[in-house]
Formats: sequence, C-alpha cells, structure tokens
Amino acid sequence: MGEEMRNKQIVLSNYVKGSLRESDMSLKESTISSEIPNGAVLVKNLYLSCDPYLIGRMKNIEGYFAAPFRLGYPISGYGVSRVLNSSHTDYKKGDLIWGITGWEEYTLIKDLTGIFKINDTDVPLSYYTGLLGMAGMTAYAGFFELCAPKKGETVFISAASGAVGQLVGQFAKLTGCYVVGSAGSKEKVDLLKNKFGFDEAFNYKEEQDYNAALKRYFPDGIDIYFENVGGKLLEAVLNNMRLHGRIAVCGMISQYELEQPEGMHNLINLISKRIRMEGFLVFDYYHLYPKFLEMALPLIKEEKITYVEDVAEGLERAPNALVGLFSGRNIGKQVVAVARQ
Repeated sequence: MGEEMRNKQIVLSNYVKGSLRESDMSLKESTISSEIPNGAVLVKNLYLSCDPYLIGRMKNIEGYFAAPFRLGYPISGYGVSRVLNSSHTDYKKGDLIWGITGWEEYTLIKDLTGIFKINDTDVPLSYYTGLLGMAGMTAYAGFFELCAPKKGETVFISAASGAVGQLVGQFAKLTGCYVVGSAGSKEKVDLLKNKFGFDEAFNYKEEQDYNAALKRYFPDGIDIYFENVGGKLLEAVLNNMRLHGRIAVCGMISQYELEQPEGMHNLINLISKRIRMEGFLVFDYYHLYPKFLEMALPLIKEEKITYVEDVAEGLERAPNALVGLFSGRNIGKQVVAVARQ
C-alpha cells in the first residue's frame, strides 16, 4: 500500500454562465496515494498556467474543442511538475515535465500523451508554462506556420501584452516586420513599446473608432493580423487588411463571457482582398516543439527575447488569477506558483 498524502485541489463548483466568478470554483482538500498503476507518473505541481481557453471547459456547452470539466472535480490545464514516482519507462523520479496536469498539489497522470520532459533548466522553470510551453508554441506556430511572414511586412497583434501576443510581436520584429499591438492600459502600452520593442501600440479602451485607429498606424494596410480578441476590433481589421493578407485566429477573448456571441460584419473583405483567415489549435503543431526550442532557447539566453510574467503565489489564489484574465488585470503571462521546488 502506498502512502496517503494530503492534496489541496481547485474544483469546479458550478458551470459558468456569463462572466466567470471566483465562486464558480472552490478549494477542496482530498488525499492521493503514492502508489501508482503501470505506465503512470505521480507528480508534484510547481507552476500552473492561467489561460483564457479554460472558460470554455467551465461552460457546459456543445461544440467546444475540449470536453467540459466535471463538477466537483479538479480543473486541469498546463503546468510544470516534478515526478515523485513513476512506473513509466520514459520517466524517473526527479524528472521535470510540462503539459496538462491538475489544479492541485499532486496529480496522477495516466496518459503521458502531450507531456514534455524539461531538459534545459538554465531558464526559469515557470517559463515552461508560457514562453517555452503552450504559449510559446502557439506564437511560433500561428505566426510562422500560418502567416509565413516576410521582412518588411506590417503586423498587428491584439491583446499584445498577453502570454502569446508579447512573443508574436518579438518574433515579428526579429523577422524584420513593422509591428503594432493593442492592449488595455497605459502601462501595457508602455510595456509593448519600451520592453518588447513594438514599433507602436495603442490602448483600445481609449479609441472611439477602431477603424480610424488602424488607419492611423497602418496607412497602407495590414499584411498579418494575429487575432486574440474578435468582435468589433476584428471587423475594423478586415477593413484595413492588404491584398493577400493573413489572419491567424488564436483566440477571441471578447466573446468568451457572452451568453450570445456577437455576429460578424465586413466578411466580404475576405473575398475582395483574397485574405486567408485560419483558426488553429496549438496541439496540432506539437511535433514542431524541438524545432521551436532550437530557435527560442538561444534567443532567450542571448536576451533577444524578453518575457514578462504575473505570478500569483499559492494554489488558493488560482481562481482569483484566472478571473483576472478576463478584465485584463494581469501584466504579461499569468502564472500560479503552487510550490517552488
């Protein structure tokens, strides 16, 4: 018989209707055994990633790309963990991994599909929740694989100070593009221009007319749009795209909390301007992860990429951190530190 360990968990209390509230989640104490079945690993969770897509799994809706969470059971998402016990031939005690884990202190992972071993620890481990994990791969796949950027092209990124947007902007600058981002506060706009090296940035909350704002920054139009917001901003972007423009649809955070998602106008631009607009899910591109690391790790170590994290300390703060994403309270990648070692 294995040892029984106390295990704090964040569980889903109610299916979300409208806006996400902290009361939709609750802190629960359970126990977990150190004894594990064949082919599984028991991990201690160190860092958890707060991501907007989680709200889709917290709503009992049809048609979402991932199944709803079960009421009364732990939420799950991307995280960084240390292996405590393993009966899997590819993993041993002490290994560091990143991938899907539970929002809890300890998780038994039976399916190791989509779990990646962390071999390079010369960078902060928390980076594997974002820059060197799902967010980094999302930025890399969406920008390079879908948009095929060329030097000198114009690039617009919405929600540009977030985990993905800040990286897309820096990848675009390294490619030799002209880059503009939108964000929701003066502090975030300053971050985009002064820390991430964007050419320009604007606070969308201060703009009365998105169409006019985009014409101001892109008088000759937009070649590439990295979409994180949707709604009225996307409509304005469609009016300002150039011929043969590309739009990578990564997310639509303005729509996630609406009971009735907004309709879309201006789609005729897709035809008249021969625009390619494509949605994508990052796990379709995980086979490129080694290629991504070959590019990203040297850029980090040579300080050619900057990354900003907003870290909430303690598992009990995870619900508050997740809710804050939807009001733009976080600055940079939102991470929850469950344990530091």
